[in-house]
Amino acid sequence: MAMSILVTGGTGFTGSHLVRRLISDGHKVRVLDNQPGLFHEELTHAGAEIVLGSVTDSELVENTAEGVDVIFHLAAAFRVINVPDEVYWDVNVNGTRNVFKAAVKAKVSKIIYCSTCGVHGDVKAPPGNEAAPIAPADYYQYTKYKGEEVAQEYISAGMDATIIRPAAIYGPGDPERWLILFRRVRSGWFVMLGNGKTTYHPVYIDNLVDSFLLSMQRPEAKGETYLIADEDYFSLNDLVRKVGESMGVKVKIIRLPFWPAWLAAIAIEMLYKPFKIDPPVFRRRIDWFRQDRAFDISKAKQELGYAPEIDLSEGLRRTEVWYRQNEYL
Repeated sequence: MAMSILVTGGTGFTGSHLVRRLISDGHKVRVLDNQPGLFHEELTHAGAEIVLGSVTDSELVENTAEGVDVIFHLAAAFRVINVPDEVYWDVNVNGTRNVFKAAVKAKVSKIIYCSTCGVHGDVKAPPGNEAAPIAPADYYQYTKYKGEEVAQEYISAGMDATIIRPAAIYGPGDPERWLILFRRVRSGWFVMLGNGKTTYHPVYIDNLVDSFLLSMQRPEAKGETYLIADEDYFSLNDLVRKVGESMGVKVKIIRLPFWPAWLAAIAIEMLYKPFKIDPPVFRRRIDWFRQDRAFDISKAKQELGYAPEIDLSEGLRRTEVWYRQNEYL
């Protein structure tokens, strides 16, 4: 049955894929985002109603939630460097509360809140499941978990809401997250900090969107939290080689110690901070080399019927095609 659906953060990479799928399924989609993004024109042409503004504006959130059946809350402060912590808190925590309050007022029937697997931090006993210790490694991850706590307040009060914790999202339309990896591998060599045995768990964007829709459709999802990832996880060594294979490049891995690079990242962050310019290297990026991220997705498979169809090889192929077509590579 066609519904009216609000997607916060809907002009971004993840949100735009979700919006396209919802429209193709016959739903009426409204988007709230604080910037047009790469896909504003495309989404508008497809039929999405796009409202520019922030989830921190409670009145605006209330207005955009009017007449809506379902809300997908994807908007977040993410990878914003050299800003006060209050920016993350205001968007990821207060903004989430604004969305849930507006949903109650508008009598929205369902909310899907997009969190992150990062709330588990460095997984000490991989693969971790939803009950793995909460140990966010940075303020972004901390505020995303605080957003989960807001969601849980409303769930306890009877709201039909589901929390999704995606692993490392990638796919066509992503101009940032994996582009650095592709570019470095294309050169034929890759600097690996540490031994490269750290685990990494990707989720292809279409697989993630599948999980969003299942969470909306399945009554079993009410009040539940799900880790969403692809079927397999990989060591960083294997991931780099897989990217090389997708590009037809035999990549040489050069190993350097981790901790000197991490300390250098602190110095670089401090150097750039007075100028309010994003540093080329920062601790969150360096931490990629040391934090184990491997997850058990059994719960989503059993309760939602989640079945990730696109594996890493096919996902990398599709992503590389998009990068080349759009002249990123």
